[in-house]
Amino acid sequence: MAVRQKYTVADLLALKGRKQLTEVLVRSPEEAAAAEAAGIDLLCVEEPELTSAVRNAASSSFMIVGLLYGFHATPEDYLRAGFAAMRTGADACYCAGSLEVIRRMFAEGIPVVSHVGLVPSRRTWTGGFKAVGKTAEQAIMVYEATRRLEDAGAFAVEMEVVPDRVAAEISKRTRMICLSMGGGTGCDAQYLFAEDILGTHRGHYPRHSRRYRDFASEYDRLQGERIAAFSEFKQDVATGAYPGPEHSVGIADDEFARFMERLAV
Repeated sequence: MAVRQKYTVADLLALKGRKQLTEVLVRSPEEAAAAEAAGIDLLCVEEPELTSAVRNAASSSFMIVGLLYGFHATPEDYLRAGFAAMRTGADACYCAGSLEVIRRMFAEGIPVVSHVGLVPSRRTWTGGFKAVGKTAEQAIMVYEATRRLEDAGAFAVEMEVVPDRVAAEISKRTRMICLSMGGGTGCDAQYLFAEDILGTHRGHYPRHSRRYRDFASEYDRLQGERIAAFSEFKQDVATGAYPGPEHSVGIADDEFARFMERLAV
C-alpha cells in the first residue's frame, strides 16, 4: 500500500469548504491502523492512550491528542502536556481549557482543537447531555464562543450536538476547521468514536452515532469460546489427556540412567 502524504495544519485550513473530512477517535494500535488503512483523514486519541505503538500504527495520519480536562490545572500544565504529546508524535492537541490556555499553546506553536456546543466537561452549564443552540440565544452563545476560540489561536473546533443549520452558518463565518459531532453536514468534517462505529458496547448510543458493525456480539461469542476452551483444558488435565508426549521434553535413556545413578549417591 502506498504511503499517503500526511496533512499539515495549513493543508487542512486550505481544504475548508472544499472537502468533507472524516475523523475517528481510536483507542488502540489496531484501531489506528484500521482507520489509516480505510483512509480516515484525522485520528484522535486521548492523552493516556497515545503511545509510540499507536503513533507508528498510523504514521501517515494527522493525529490529534486529547488533553484530558481536569488533569491539568494551569497553562504551564497544559503546555507541558502539549509538548509531551508533540514529542510522541501528535500533530495537534485537543484542549477544552480556558482561552488563556489556548493563547499560550498557540504562542508556543502547538496547534489546538477546541470545543463548543455540548462540551461534556462543562455540560452542567448548558443543561447536561443535550443539544446546545436550539434557541436563538444559545445559538449566538455558540457563535460567540467559536469566535473567541478563533481569536485565541485555535485552528479547529469540535461542534458537538449543535443544530445543523446553526453549525453550518457558524462554519461559514470562521476560518477554523469545524468538526461535526452531531452538527450536520455544514461543518468541514464528520467525527465519530471508534466504539460507536464498531458497536463495541451495550446500552446507550448517542443520537448522532451510527453503528457499522456489532463487535459487542462478537465479544460475547469470543467470551463463550474462552470459557469453553478453559473448561476443555481443565477436563483434559483431570483425565490425563493433557499433557501428552508431544508436550513434554525427552531425555536419552543413557543420560537418564546416569542422572538416576547420581541421585542414588
